[in-house]
Amino acid sequence: MKRRGLKESGPLMALVVLVVFTAILNPRFLTAFNLQTLGKQIAIFGILAIGETFVIMSGGGAIDLSPGSMVALTGVMASWLMVHGVPVSIAIILILGFSVLVGAWHGFFVTKLGVPAFIITLGTLTMARGMAAVITRGWPIVGLPSHFLTIGQGDILKIPIPVWILLIIALIADFFLRKTVYGKHLRAVGGNEVAARFSGVNVSRVRMIAFMVSGFLAGVAGIIIAARLSQGQPGVGSMYELYAIASTVIGGTSLTGGEGSVLGAVVGASIISLLWNALVLLNVSTYWHNVVIGIVIVTAVTMDVLRKRMRASK
Repeated sequence: MKRRGLKESGPLMALVVLVVFTAILNPRFLTAFNLQTLGKQIAIFGILAIGETFVIMSGGGAIDLSPGSMVALTGVMASWLMVHGVPVSIAIILILGFSVLVGAWHGFFVTKLGVPAFIITLGTLTMARGMAAVITRGWPIVGLPSHFLTIGQGDILKIPIPVWILLIIALIADFFLRKTVYGKHLRAVGGNEVAARFSGVNVSRVRMIAFMVSGFLAGVAGIIIAARLSQGQPGVGSMYELYAIASTVIGGTSLTGGEGSVLGAVVGASIISLLWNALVLLNVSTYWHNVVIGIVIVTAVTMDVLRKRMRASK
């Protein structure tokens, strides 16, 4: 527990410094409107990062490149269902069920057919983006029910509903990772797959569930974004998978598997979102945004590699 806290203290300190630095340079950062906007963005990246954390922790080079495109496809599908008369609750259930099936599809190819996770999820990235365009013919789907829009635009106690959704998901996911047998098995598989197999752990099932969690959470994010934008937009979610991966790594999840936490994923998502927000407030050219994010990602990965080497040398 102590090592876990120490590993997360670095990103937490970086987040605090970034908040203070931005607030000093631009007082607009602390306005209610900006904080609510920032909270909604953190919620999206945080939800996706939690799903990515499960996959990466399972080890074996597992990674999910499909969340960004799945966000677009699930948002479009949910919107299409609702404008064609399907009740909001039924549409949400159907979309979340579909998202879980996509995760199971990934898990099947990885665990049963031996296809690298990078390849199958890259295929889904392309197919999902293409299907979103096919369904909409490139045009957004509008006219969504007003009570559905509350999911992305409403608030409770002046805190955006997407932030509440993130908090609920984070608490549930953290419980599963730290307090259940599955969480222990996930760390075991990611840390040493061979040893886990000899210990009786069903490695295929552990990885299958991890991909299903990631798929489910991509569906949740897609629904939130559709509600936030008031439309099913086939172009949303571009690069979101990379931001999700970056959030997990920045938050302390090891790309080799076996290590990671929900808190770290949320902190990493907060740092990524805050960087974007700060660059906009400081009037930094948009051409530099991805450059800055890329530098942060490279730095986080390098630190993870160096930390692994230092631990191995002891």
